[in-house]
Amino acid sequence: MSGDLEALAVATIKGLAMDAVQRANSGHPGMPMGMADIAVTLWGRFLVVDPDDPTWVDRDRFVLSNGHGSMLLYALVHLAGFPLSLDDLKSFRQWGSPTPGHPERDPERGIEMTTGPLGQGFGTGVGMAIAEEHLRAVFGDDLVSHRTFGFVSDGDLMEGISSEAASLAGHLGLGRLVYFYDDNDISIDGSTDITFSEDVPARFRAVGWHVTEVDGHDREAVAQATKESLEVADRPSLVVCHTHIAAGAPNAQDTAASHGAPLGEEEVRATKEAIGLPVDETFFVPDEVYGFFSEAMDRGRRARRAWMRRRDAAFEADPDLKARWDAYWAPGPVRLEDPGFEVGSKLATRAASGRLFGQIAEKVPSFLGGAADLAASTKTHIPSDGYFSRDDRTARNLAFGIREHAMGAIVNGLAVHGGLRPYGATFFVFSDYMRPAVRLSALMEAPSIWVFTHDSVFLGEDGPTHQPIEHLASLRAMPGLWVIRPADASETVEAWEVALARTDGPVALVLTRQAVPVLDRQPGGVSRGGYVVRPGDDVVLVASGSEVHVALGAADLLLGRGISAQVVSLPCWELFFAQDDAYRDSVLGDGLPRVSVEAAATFGWERVVGSDGLVVGVDRFGASAPGGVIAERLGFTADQVADRVADFLS
Repeated sequence: MSGDLEALAVATIKGLAMDAVQRANSGHPGMPMGMADIAVTLWGRFLVVDPDDPTWVDRDRFVLSNGHGSMLLYALVHLAGFPLSLDDLKSFRQWGSPTPGHPERDPERGIEMTTGPLGQGFGTGVGMAIAEEHLRAVFGDDLVSHRTFGFVSDGDLMEGISSEAASLAGHLGLGRLVYFYDDNDISIDGSTDITFSEDVPARFRAVGWHVTEVDGHDREAVAQATKESLEVADRPSLVVCHTHIAAGAPNAQDTAASHGAPLGEEEVRATKEAIGLPVDETFFVPDEVYGFFSEAMDRGRRARRAWMRRRDAAFEADPDLKARWDAYWAPGPVRLEDPGFEVGSKLATRAASGRLFGQIAEKVPSFLGGAADLAASTKTHIPSDGYFSRDDRTARNLAFGIREHAMGAIVNGLAVHGGLRPYGATFFVFSDYMRPAVRLSALMEAPSIWVFTHDSVFLGEDGPTHQPIEHLASLRAMPGLWVIRPADASETVEAWEVALARTDGPVALVLTRQAVPVLDRQPGGVSRGGYVVRPGDDVVLVASGSEVHVALGAADLLLGRGISAQVVSLPCWELFFAQDDAYRDSVLGDGLPRVSVEAAATFGWERVVGSDGLVVGVDRFGASAPGGVIAERLGFTADQVADRVADFLS
């Protein structure tokens, strides 16, 4: 590719970014202008993608972690021939447009993940790189051999998640991960030297990365650093690109104002004149630039065709290989066998979940994940496998270390990469540490599975710092996330079946530390979100998780007082409220008074029991004491619940 064409492509991207932000009167023009040289070098010379088949599984992944510079990505995918039109660029940040203010996952248009919350793209890219390493080890270089590239900013590197994720990436030696750091010394509040003076190259070298430093506007230097990074097989790479924000703008370059506001009509005209674009034309794209990117994309087209020939030959030679491949990339529903949970026996739902891991791993070969240094407590270890490491890329247990924030993003990366069914586990209270990633999994409709154990005040002596009170209400408020809190071991089996079957969004499994009785119940209710455990005629007791057996005990006592209580297990609100009115009314007892019983914040339960129902919950922090003492002190014994229901009815 000639330097003149590259220079014209750089100028065109800058013009598109300025014009889109100016038309929307909103956006971040500085970053796209500052990283245009890096972007043209990467996309023009190295990136292997095919706009004719955007979701080809062996494509390179590109992540724009500094998602505020979204117009850079939109300009790139438009110019490269992905289905994003010039009119789409003109509707930047408008209602219903495929060009929102921050990129939202749309693989068909070349947008691999939703970015904007800084650091999330950094962590998610690490997950994508782990996915590639694992699948390549399982299927070989002929079927899986691609790279993960990403752009990151000062803001990404200030966020703590980047330190967590970088540490793990370096430890694992993810040599096919290359990030380009836009080191422009500017953040929203001004020069970064008011807050950020660390030696970034030294920091990354210290955690095991290969690091180079270049002038980010010298395309040959960027290309040479990229080539060098691609030759490093045992370490991830960081290319530190020293850049100027809003590069080329006569007055806005190197200013904080250019980070997050339109440049203004006069500055846009002056910049276009300075970089050789028509000053009176907006959204100008020369035909030569389309040709430049089309020729660059031929690299990916040729690679995809060669890959398809290798795939077809491999599948023809080994039909079992095709069956294994399909089991990863197109899995069907999973039916799990009850390991023989005996009615009346007691078992924590985290323990019941752990007893399923062997058969899940056998039936779902793409199942992998781990915990934030808590596998022994969360019971989330795959017994047949060792730990994924530099020496064993096929193993399916991931040791995340005490890095909940990074774990969440990495699991999302495994999920959106494709071909895997990943999970991440920790104590429920620590979902706070990974909430941004959980939220992004819902926004991206990523099939991440979140395993949260130690789900209530009943974990006991560890006290209120470890006892989640508001977390159920908080996660239930998150659109697109299915929160399942099974009542016993048998519901836990069904909960895992639901989680493994979902492909259009995340599922959170919320499990007990303490043992709870295995209930005498009819199977199948979890998939509908709620069901009747015991019928009754006078009042409906609705509970989730470990409180279902408390409600059943209260119902026994109420029957002795002449009150017939219907007991409902409601493990998943999202699934239950998706049922039709007739089913919901049959479960909740149309016209009967309702009482909810859950050892968590009462917020939200009025949706279930109505404004005139009784909500039995915990609207205070817990305490450090044995679980039985906590139950009695907070009013969660069967006797206490029965008394409250009787008083309520009277």
